[in-house]
Amino acid sequence: MPFAQLRDGRLQYEITGPPGAPVLVFSNSLGATLSMWDSQVPVFQKQFRVLRYDTRGHGQSAATPGPYTIEQLGRDVLALLDELELDRTNFCGLSMGGQTGMWFALNAAARLDKLILSNTAAKIGTPEVWNTRIDAVRKGGMKSISTAVMERWFSSDFRSSSPDLIAAIKQLFERTNPEGYAANCAAIRDFDARETIAAISTPTLVISGTHDAATTPADGRFLADGINGARYVELDAAHISNIEAHDRFNTELNAFLQS
Repeated sequence: MPFAQLRDGRLQYEITGPPGAPVLVFSNSLGATLSMWDSQVPVFQKQFRVLRYDTRGHGQSAATPGPYTIEQLGRDVLALLDELELDRTNFCGLSMGGQTGMWFALNAAARLDKLILSNTAAKIGTPEVWNTRIDAVRKGGMKSISTAVMERWFSSDFRSSSPDLIAAIKQLFERTNPEGYAANCAAIRDFDARETIAAISTPTLVISGTHDAATTPADGRFLADGINGARYVELDAAHISNIEAHDRFNTELNAFLQS
């Protein structure tokens, strides 16, 4: 896959779909890579120029020294769009990717057509939670938290019914650069858009998972209530709803983008 050169590193990305079609960017969650969108690309690349990338510190993208900020991750997206000479985009981000989307909508709305905020929140967790996570990864590596993360990411029913898929996702998670992961934990820890989301004017779809304990339906409804005209959808899934409930996710995303 190609790389985009940033001022202080590089981002791995993939772009598919008809040249000249509307652009749709997918932004991954903490601890995942662009491969988390494998269930979306075949559907949306028929009508969109689909761009997905490994967030800084993940996959094959640079794990530059941290801590990072959500602003930094948002500016990476702008730099990637500039590198590819893409003026406007639709943006779909999950969890950390959703917070990147909020920053994008608040700071670069002229580059944005529609916004999808999936399984995310204006404020995720507490500083104590994130500092504990950072310490655990630095002391014990990614394997020390991978089982607990899979339990947050997917419902017990889905884990039971799809053991091979869960095992593959867990292995991919465990290959995440620990320092890159810790640097992104800090970005989430320090981001708080609770007082600013009302300024988002981009048409927005908020997706939550009924069984998501990390970014709860209440967090999703807070976003939808706070963003003027936002649409709210709740799926029968936990945190990584685009995988666990991919058919419904794709249906709702497509309906919103075509509306």
